[in-house]
Amino acid sequence: MNMQTSNVMAPPAPKTLEGMSLSPVMMRDILIKTMFRTNLENVSAIAKVICLPINVTQQLVDGIREQNMCEATGTLNANNGNEMGYQLTDAGKARALDALAQSEYFGSMPVPLEVYREQVQRQSIRNIQVTRDQLINAMGHLILPPDLLDQLGPAVGAGRSILMYGPPGNGKSAISNGIRDALGDKIYIPRAIEYSGQVITVYDPIVHSAAEEDVDDPNSLRRTSGRYDTRYVKCERPTVVTGGELTTSMLDLVYNPTARTYQAPLQLKSSGGIFIIDDLGRQAEPPQAIVNRWIVPLEENRDILALQSGEKFEVPFDTLVIFSTNFHPNEIFDKAALRRIFFKIKIDGPDQEGFLKIFAMMARKKKMPLDEKALVHLLQKKYPTIDNIYANYQPIFLIDQMISICEFEGIPYQMTPDLIDRAWANMFVKESKIVH
Repeated sequence: MNMQTSNVMAPPAPKTLEGMSLSPVMMRDILIKTMFRTNLENVSAIAKVICLPINVTQQLVDGIREQNMCEATGTLNANNGNEMGYQLTDAGKARALDALAQSEYFGSMPVPLEVYREQVQRQSIRNIQVTRDQLINAMGHLILPPDLLDQLGPAVGAGRSILMYGPPGNGKSAISNGIRDALGDKIYIPRAIEYSGQVITVYDPIVHSAAEEDVDDPNSLRRTSGRYDTRYVKCERPTVVTGGELTTSMLDLVYNPTARTYQAPLQLKSSGGIFIIDDLGRQAEPPQAIVNRWIVPLEENRDILALQSGEKFEVPFDTLVIFSTNFHPNEIFDKAALRRIFFKIKIDGPDQEGFLKIFAMMARKKKMPLDEKALVHLLQKKYPTIDNIYANYQPIFLIDQMISICEFEGIPYQMTPDLIDRAWANMFVKESKIVH
């Protein structure tokens, strides 16, 4: 696929402890908890786990050594590059247990919220340029009306919000996924961020697909790895897809009382990417309430979250939100909400000519021979019973059904009026009372 290469500026690695913008006590405690939980003794191994450069990690280790919380083991081990080993003293272990009682978090140093804001700017979804070719490449497998890309292109390029509406079964979800595929570049997701001394974990392997890491070629003069802050993970632009299960509480911080840390809500995990709300109108909460929750973020590019203490704070909101619904927008939104969604795009079913084109293409792909008599039967006897309303999903559904019947009956793939009738019966369930 002809995807754009990433021109996102990577977050620079911290050079000194002072440049970290974290409290010295927090950094000390995370280091001590990490050493306690992992039993690592070498600075290079510890640096990898806390995701800091070796020289900055060495400064941290020297700091706790001065406070008598760790000591050098006095052994230089050839197996680990002749590095000095360090281990916690009794005072260090006691401090580790105290710190773990306050928060179980250890490992990667968090990125302060203010520092993370700068990276959000560098990789904003609003900076991307999506060309017609990229959209065509990402959606080449879909049969789309020619003017649809004319509408989609500017909407995606603006990185704002899109409402796709229209009858079910015409590919709104597939188009949403195609938009995601068209983005194609890489961004940097923090493993965790820090606000007011609290740790909020952001990187989530379920949402974020990590890109292949650059590995150093020992024979190369230019080092490619280690050029950015490893507290971030280089990822594809994220996509979060929610449907009928979405509630507004899913958009709040999640507090883990055991670990005493927070987990970022879905919209923060989708920063720099896409948030798809599929099947709007099928959630337990009314669509108006769900859209109201997005009004401030969509208008002001910022979201407001709350800590357990009730303290509210702002986080960047940098997400392309795609609402997708089978209802007409006027049925589920008031005018004020509709005004705030920048692009409204109707995704309709095909006309008869478009339907036949998709049907013929799918039949060829599935090696199902076309039969004129069967097609006439389908168009003249079957479709009038549903007011000749065609949908993009129907050709593949009918052809797959006929293939399954042929395979079951042990006959070559074929299309007959009888097979059309049997396939059609599975596409629509007759209205009838079930006797209990």
